[in-house]
Amino acid sequence: MQKIRNIAVIAHVDHGKTTLVDGLLEQSGTFGSHEQHDERAMDSNALEKERGITILSKNTAIRYKDYKINIIDTPGHADFGGEVERVLKMVDGVLVLVDAYEGVMPQTKFVVKKMLALGKKPIVVINKIDKPSAEPDRVVDEMFDLFADMGATDEQQDFPVIYAAARDGIAKLDMDEEGGDFQCIFETIINEIPEPEGDAANPLQAQVFTLDYDNYVGKIGISRIFNGTVRKGDNVMLAKADGEMVKGKISKLIGFHGLNRMEIDEAEAGDIVAFAGMETVDVGDTVCDIENPVALDPMHVEEPTLTVVFAVNDSPLAGQEGKHVTSNKLRERLEFEMNTNVAMKLETIGEGKFKVSGRGELQITVLAENMRREGYEFSISRPEVIVKEIEGVKCEPFEHLVIDVPEDLSGTVIERLGKRKAEMKSMLPMGQGFQRIEFEIPARALIGFRGQFLTDTKGEGVMNHSFLEFRPFTGSVESRSYGALISMTDGETLGFSLFGIQDRGVLFIGVQTKVYEGMIIGEHSRSNDLVVNPTKGKAQSNVRSSGADEAIKLVPPRDMSLERALEWIEDDELLEVTPKNIRIRKKYLTENERKRYSRKTK
Repeated sequence: MQKIRNIAVIAHVDHGKTTLVDGLLEQSGTFGSHEQHDERAMDSNALEKERGITILSKNTAIRYKDYKINIIDTPGHADFGGEVERVLKMVDGVLVLVDAYEGVMPQTKFVVKKMLALGKKPIVVINKIDKPSAEPDRVVDEMFDLFADMGATDEQQDFPVIYAAARDGIAKLDMDEEGGDFQCIFETIINEIPEPEGDAANPLQAQVFTLDYDNYVGKIGISRIFNGTVRKGDNVMLAKADGEMVKGKISKLIGFHGLNRMEIDEAEAGDIVAFAGMETVDVGDTVCDIENPVALDPMHVEEPTLTVVFAVNDSPLAGQEGKHVTSNKLRERLEFEMNTNVAMKLETIGEGKFKVSGRGELQITVLAENMRREGYEFSISRPEVIVKEIEGVKCEPFEHLVIDVPEDLSGTVIERLGKRKAEMKSMLPMGQGFQRIEFEIPARALIGFRGQFLTDTKGEGVMNHSFLEFRPFTGSVESRSYGALISMTDGETLGFSLFGIQDRGVLFIGVQTKVYEGMIIGEHSRSNDLVVNPTKGKAQSNVRSSGADEAIKLVPPRDMSLERALEWIEDDELLEVTPKNIRIRKKYLTENERKRYSRKTK
């Protein structure tokens, strides 16, 4: 029997989870001295590297002395909370990371609540103690208060604390010590985290918590073995969540070590492995003994709170830039996403229209960004919250919102949020001229708020939110206060006409950009929409005067990223996404159609 410890690393976004896992891999000697690896080595896909965030949970294993430690690195964004919840069921203890200045944040509360409810043993790591503004003692007190509020048991309250600067590879058990390396983290894990329960002699029981896909072997289920032993080539029974039993064979068994996966012949209770060979495998399924199949409890996956409609692109510029443009291709790609992403749901609602539900805007924009990089072309509607009826009452999702703002700007932000039906819960000074304010707010009111918030706080504000619960519907919420500048013709934009239009608002496009009738080229400085002609050139005459050609100075256009554009649009607008461009347009392109539509809605 090998000596195993299974842990997950959980924390709020940007508190240093992936950097800590890097340090653990490095200092355990898992990377040979000759191996080259990037920083944040666990963030493997291009989007994760660019944004510096973890999107999918990933597992690795390290050897320390004669122990094997399985570590799962989890995402920190509330949108990917479903990943964290599943991962926690698979481990016996957790490292809870907290930033030594920011302290307890919404996602910290979310993951700690889940962890305590499952009865896991925590080790608290106070990270980034090298920050000049760090206050580790205050943060330790905050963690004690949080554990007490969440109803932790006496054993959970008695958590060990490690102080670390993960980026520099420093960790110590006492703030007064000099230096120190990750040795104390390894020792604490081995001494504090219980060894996995279960017996290799019992009939097989393993539960799948994450899916992967390989073009050669098909679906791969990454699972924790709770009982028994599994060997390559074994015939097994797959117990589905709905009670169905499916026979299957394990064609490939994969073990983890560092960043590598290698084929293994057998694994036993307590270990985390991946296997291939069963196409129907899903998250939460139990792989069990064919003679004596006993299923484990299926997993509860949190419900989606937002929906958008992905549709075939039908603009005048459709099909010119994308490789995959048909509804069949779009459906195949979205269905493929649902194979591995359990927190999202898909339904077809019309010819070439697909309703995708997820946990938040970030989750949906990450999917859209991945698709456009793969050569897909499509349109997306404005996100809408999912409203459901609970005991005859119409209910909508509410979020717990925490903002850190400079003290002199807090009034503006509170006023803005007041108009959006937010209820202030607490206000605390954070030192260095900042205040932390907590709100409870309808999820609807947060759509489109981030851009406005960054403008109001001159880019210094930080906002974080996580799902709270469904509550009775609160009525209408203030949305975008400015209209759109809409092109009235097809063609290419000219500097002369843009120079005249830029006084009317903020432009989103520059010179020599293809436009079409109904495409939105900027934000109007007033609340109504304005139709403009961005393709008009300067009239030529045969009388020339010396002052006729004045220099044209154009203000640089506002850069609209996918997230920003999705937050900006209203219900009668769409986002056209292609591999090369993101365009904003009206659903109805001609002015007559728009008037007819507005009359109908009235």
